[in-house]
Amino acid sequence: MSDLATRPAPGGTAPHAGQAPRSDGSHRVRHVVSYVVLCLVALAFLSPLIYMVATSFKPRAEVLSTPPSLWGSEFRWQNYVEAFTYFPFARFMVNGIVVAAVGTAINLTVSALSGYAFSRLRWRGRNLVFAVFLATLMVPQDVLVVPMYVLMQQVDWVDSYQALIVPWAFTALGAFMMRQFFLTLPQELEDAARVDGAGTIRTFLFVMLPLARPTMAVLSVFSFITYWNSFLWPLIVVNDVNTFGTIPLGLQSFFGQQGSQWNLVMAASVISMVPTVVLLVLLQKHLVRGIVTSGLGGR
Repeated sequence: MSDLATRPAPGGTAPHAGQAPRSDGSHRVRHVVSYVVLCLVALAFLSPLIYMVATSFKPRAEVLSTPPSLWGSEFRWQNYVEAFTYFPFARFMVNGIVVAAVGTAINLTVSALSGYAFSRLRWRGRNLVFAVFLATLMVPQDVLVVPMYVLMQQVDWVDSYQALIVPWAFTALGAFMMRQFFLTLPQELEDAARVDGAGTIRTFLFVMLPLARPTMAVLSVFSFITYWNSFLWPLIVVNDVNTFGTIPLGLQSFFGQQGSQWNLVMAASVISMVPTVVLLVLLQKHLVRGIVTSGLGGR
């Protein structure tokens, strides 16, 4: 009877007891091919960054050499020092950090409050107001530039930090992300807070808001990068570039007056990436979870 139990089936072999199935060679090949393709795609996306960093260390005469080369004959660390001396680039960095940090803080505050109101509070016309608010995402920024500039002139905010920060600190994207996250939280959390005697404001500040840290991390990255890379609006509303200029305006100044100094342009571009990279490194553990729970994860 035991011989019949262990006898192989016709046309096949019976595995021994406790023996794991044999690994499929084609499965390994697919994994290797997938990793190779991913590495090639990553290299394609990183190649401009690699070329920018390499060019920032080249001597000026070798930037446009023929045939082109990735690395120059020497590493010129002086390019980064000269990038700060041709223009007040340090001032551009400080202005960009102030504008992006303050704008991000305002955007987070407004988005958290509006997202909570649209998701957890019940009031007449809530869904209609949210639909109209969300429809503003379809209006391109270029359409709003002229009326926004007229408004800045009327309130005498041209050439000021307020003009760079306030107009774009209230976005529907932030409210949408926070609303989608708050909708995922169970109603029992608010009920338990009310039983303990907490009101609406206290429930929002001490129960709901701490749970929204991953989504707020994603929103802060989006908002900071938007402010940091904004070019059209600062170009229009800022006349005194040396005082209120931001990073994109500073880089444009290199192109306008020192267009042939490509090594300095690349060095300044590398420097301008540092704040956003630092922000991504600090918030990286929250980004994946925040994207999944904020309605942007494809669910």
